Amino acid sequence: MPTYFLLPVETHNRLVSAAYQARGFDPQESDSAAYWCGKASWYGIRTHNAIKALHLDTLLGSGVGGCTPQAEIEPIPTPFPASEKWDCHHKLGQPVAEAAMRRCMELADQYGIGSVSVDNAFHYLWGGGYVMDAALKGYFAYTTCTAGLAEVVPFGGVYPTIGTNPHSWGIPTAEAVGFPVVIDWATSAIAMGKVQSLARENKPVPPGCALDKQGQPTQDPHQVACLLPFGSHKGYGLGLMTELVGAMIGGSLPTLRGRFGEGGSEKRSMSFFFQCIHPEAMGAGAFSTRGDQAQNLKAVIGDILGHGNDRAILPGQIEHEGGQLSQRFGGLLFSDNEIHALAEELKHSGVAFDPAGLEQVSID
Repeated sequence: MPTYFLLPVETHNRLVSAAYQARGFDPQESDSAAYWCGKASWYGIRTHNAIKALHLDTLLGSGVGGCTPQAEIEPIPTPFPASEKWDCHHKLGQPVAEAAMRRCMELADQYGIGSVSVDNAFHYLWGGGYVMDAALKGYFAYTTCTAGLAEVVPFGGVYPTIGTNPHSWGIPTAEAVGFPVVIDWATSAIAMGKVQSLARENKPVPPGCALDKQGQPTQDPHQVACLLPFGSHKGYGLGLMTELVGAMIGGSLPTLRGRFGEGGSEKRSMSFFFQCIHPEAMGAGAFSTRGDQAQNLKAVIGDILGHGNDRAILPGQIEHEGGQLSQRFGGLLFSDNEIHALAEELKHSGVAFDPAGLEQVSID
């Protein structure tokens, strides 16, 4: 049975917030970052937790000028009341994403639909967390963002010119099935965060996902230089779509993005897009079940998972079960390698953390 360290949520959030504050971020920014890192761990998202967040800030963020502590969000005038545009001046991504999705919900309450386009941003980490939160509150939510670096080879190409560019949807199905359907994926065959997680655990990368520096397929996570798009041309098309959405917002050239400190004045920041739709703005009324929207959702999902498909799962179900596991043990679960990697990231910020005193639990 695998054994995990059990880290209380309050302890995790206090330590991670302190690490961000040590880097110059204000308490509100730091608390928001810690909260969303904690949510990722709570739902079993090991690729976008505090380890990844603090490492990204070291690699691409406040340490090299890619993220500006205590930056202010500047709304940009627009004639469209249901759509807003923000210049975030390299503000930390998690509080930006939190505020943008909240604003989308407010706009959807007023107009039925709301969107926020964000320019000059820094990585917001786990996009699924923001749409899940909105879906739990009853909204149909979506976000995509240009990735911090161009790490994906376009279909038929040989050089990485596209980001992993995730897409995240949250559908308000909690009443129908007990949790929101959350479709959240990188458009690469594997997320780079997953590669890093596999490297920590000395596990191989699945075949057909990655290339080494010589452009040859590799399953060694330590040798991965770039990633392939998932589904060949299909993943490439979705990744390209995010690059073009980013370009319409004002995004930088993919091969320059995130490469701060390399000289030149060309733009190197990320772009985000958020959207929420109020469920009442979608329902046309003539539901096939002759019931309401929630009943129709339940019936449609039941039909999809029926007919012998009882072993199939819904997107978001694994995260839901991860949350139930965290609830069962009353904290966040970290493997031995993960807890020591977290301790190293905290140490880099001058925050002392000794995991030796943490409770360890076995998962059957």
